[in-house]
Amino acid sequence: MKTVLITGSTDGIGKQTAVILAQKGFFVLIHGRNEEKCRQTVNEISSAAGSKNLDYFTCDLLSLREVYRFSEEVKKRYENLDILINNAGVYLKDYILSPEGIEATFQINHLSMFYLTLNLLPIIKPGKEENARIINVSSTAHASKMDFDNLVKPAKYDGHRAYSLSKLCNILFTVELSERLKDKNITVNCLHPGVINTKLLKAGWGAVGGFFGRSPKEGAKTSVYLAVSKDVENITGKYFSDSKIAKPHDIVCDKDARTKLWRLSEELINRNGYEIV
Repeated sequence: MKTVLITGSTDGIGKQTAVILAQKGFFVLIHGRNEEKCRQTVNEISSAAGSKNLDYFTCDLLSLREVYRFSEEVKKRYENLDILINNAGVYLKDYILSPEGIEATFQINHLSMFYLTLNLLPIIKPGKEENARIINVSSTAHASKMDFDNLVKPAKYDGHRAYSLSKLCNILFTVELSERLKDKNITVNCLHPGVINTKLLKAGWGAVGGFFGRSPKEGAKTSVYLAVSKDVENITGKYFSDSKIAKPHDIVCDKDARTKLWRLSEELINRNGYEIV
């Protein structure tokens, strides 16, 4: 039985992804901020999928300390992850700093994903016949240019700009990590889930074209495809939309930008007294 961890899976796309993968026979690890909601989600998915192969973890991705505790707890309880789906993400209208003094959108959407993924690498292991898979949820709204000066503490905060930059970071991280893991039998891909009716969409864009997007079940399709399809078994470092390889903005091809983001991410983690283990 394959084990999958899905961040941000007590609601929206993440929850629907969890339901579908539980129905397909996966052992599903749920993540959320609130323990009561995690328990409720596990019970709901258990009923919907007819599965008892579920567990949950709580973690506020706004805190690097919490992310460290989260990753260590996962490693303590599980020796192997077949799939990691970094689904959690936020859109924030207001300028908020994390406990580490880092802009919250960047920290939650990128830095915590970066830290969690690297800390979990020791247990993300390929099977006898299949590669392990890391899947990052990005967005077609990713920025076309990187702005390193306004990632950590922007001089003038704009919610849409912060979100689009963080989603570009997701793709840059995906491509860079895929290259660093190319000999490890671990694939790394990212995706745009579509314009989906979630709290994030409503917070950032309100009604889009007179409607609130497609259903979370539709939004989960590409994540599920990347998790289970044999067609992508050996594909890595790609950006997907509607379960097909798509072309992100050209900045993603900039090796210097990818390396600079990686170094900045490591520096921010180390600067705050944490380490990648």
